[in-house]
Amino acid sequence: MAPCPFGSRGHGTYVEDEKLIASVAGVVERVNKLVYVKALKTRYNGEVGDIVVGRITEVQQKRWKVETNSRLDSVLLLSSMNLPGGELVSTARAELVRLWSLSQGSHLRSISLGQGVLVQVSPSLVKRQKTHFHDLPCGASVILGNNGFIWIYPTPEQKDEEAGGFTTNLEPVPLSDREVISRLRNCIVALITHKLMLFDTSILYCYEASLPHQIKDIIKPEVMEEIVLETQQRLLDLEG
Repeated sequence: MAPCPFGSRGHGTYVEDEKLIASVAGVVERVNKLVYVKALKTRYNGEVGDIVVGRITEVQQKRWKVETNSRLDSVLLLSSMNLPGGELVSTARAELVRLWSLSQGSHLRSISLGQGVLVQVSPSLVKRQKTHFHDLPCGASVILGNNGFIWIYPTPEQKDEEAGGFTTNLEPVPLSDREVISRLRNCIVALITHKLMLFDTSILYCYEASLPHQIKDIIKPEVMEEIVLETQQRLLDLEG
């Protein structure tokens, strides 16, 4: 077989007539000269350094079962939890959506995120960045999990660094914050419907493009197409 002119052939590709062709629908990725395609319909395969948003599905005496959008449920040993002051974890707290940073090794950092909305997308549509924590200027924050779980929540007024990042806020969310969160959620749905990569700028541009429309109308096909096209154009202009 003749060498591929585009580089080394990776997963999800094949060569025909000296052309590299995708064998699955997905997102093209390049690592040096290696070219591969990440399938859109796929389960999450963890890598060291990933930011993962998970949902506790079962609480046991010494460990939790965690849904992380992977092929199998993950297991989190309570002995690995780095909680301040040796605080015991209650079942009520365990039922909250939590965040883990795999880069912490065996001692995982857990942050209770309080009230918010969880959106599940294909992991291949989450763009890898230096940070996956974003406080957006619209008044809400997003955590873009590499596993395809997106957490949208009101931006906290202040972050409690002394508590090791472990805080719980179950106060009712004001209507204005709920509207922002709902709009962001529908914008993310619009972006993934049109197979656009999710990162802070694409989400913010889509949010701004949606402002002339009511929140419920964003997921209408014709409105969705309009705001996504505007988002694409702004991203192209940004790239210059």
